[in-house]
Amino acid sequence: MIRLTAFAALLGLAACAGAPQTESIPPEAQVPAHYQAVQDGEYLIPAVEPLHLFGTNPRTEVAYAGDEKPGTIVVDTYARVLYHVQEGGKATRYGIAVGREGISFRGTGYVGRKQEWPSWTPTANMVRTRPDLYAAYAGGLPGGLENPLGARALYLYRGGRDTMFRVHGTIDNASIGRATSAGCIRLFNQDAIHLFENAEVGDRIVVRTLEQSLAAEGPYMDDAYGRAVPDTPENRAQLEADKIAIAEAEAKRIEDERLAAEAAAKQAEKDERRRLRICRNRGIDEAECPTLDELTGETVAEAAAAPAAG
Repeated sequence: MIRLTAFAALLGLAACAGAPQTESIPPEAQVPAHYQAVQDGEYLIPAVEPLHLFGTNPRTEVAYAGDEKPGTIVVDTYARVLYHVQEGGKATRYGIAVGREGISFRGTGYVGRKQEWPSWTPTANMVRTRPDLYAAYAGGLPGGLENPLGARALYLYRGGRDTMFRVHGTIDNASIGRATSAGCIRLFNQDAIHLFENAEVGDRIVVRTLEQSLAAEGPYMDDAYGRAVPDTPENRAQLEADKIAIAEAEAKRIEDERLAAEAAAKQAEKDERRRLRICRNRGIDEAECPTLDELTGETVAEAAAAPAAG
């Protein structure tokens, strides 16, 4: 299991997923109902943490002015949103993460097949070129909470052939709204299930070009945290301010670590002098001198925290 968990992030190179980021999790009570934890068959899908529900990430019903027919799935890798077009000039908008494979595809196709808890199998070329990583999974990685394809997958076909372009869930909620080093199009697992239940095999999929994205959404940019935001003067100014704040926070972290290491080294020297002094006072040879804990019956941390005698 440990090996599988460590390998899951690496599968993003071909399975449309990336390495999870570690972030603190606010109380679940803050999570909207449709992003709460959900039992899906044998799997309990965790709730989406509120800190990931920024900007256009949350699933929302919106007005839609495009000319695509109802049922069409429209993917905008620049604004990092996906629309499922509905009747009456409406659409369901989902936040997405976009990887290298997602950026490489443009144009149209259709949902060739759908899969619950999809498995993943490395290609023969992957096994041949990196047997150290992929040979053990040549028979396929079963679907489940450790599989980077997440809870559901839609497979884009063109002309009867699989394009290798996927719209799927994720084991990395922190990636949604961001560009990633690898992968196709990812949604929160709750959103992947919602889209899966409402999309049909045969539905058209449109992946916008840059020109189409600019016409529909306007220009987008990455903020200092890698999130897609409208390219406005205000966001440009915020980007520079955030870069400075991040650099200052990083410099402070490095300095705090330096000071903590320096203090720990001084304490270690002090403890060592104390240990040797106790042994000399007790007539114990230095080579046979026990640890300070053994000599004093207290831990080094307790000794360091104890108030000095008045």
